[in-house]
Amino acid sequence: MFYDTRISIGMFFTLIGTILTAFGVATRDHADAYSKSLGIDANLWWGLVLLLFGIVALTLGRRGQIRLEKAPAGQQEPGNKKSRSPAAH
Repeated sequence: MFYDTRISIGMFFTLIGTILTAFGVATRDHADAYSKSLGIDANLWWGLVLLLFGIVALTLGRRGQIRLEKAPAGQQEPGNKKSRSPAAH
């Protein structure tokens, strides 16, 4: 089983982005809360940015994981513990 760290990073940012976006949508009608940020709903916009980043990281991590799983045993990327170097023969 191969694991790409982009998957866990993507899951983290997707979770935080979802929470922040939901908070921004829930407090959208509170103009006094956003008076310090010139009326911009910073929670909503940064939540969407984090959500987008998380989805991209998840997609790239999963794509890389699938690519490694499909590669034949002799053609795996360097640094993988299951690959054998030619000098070891």
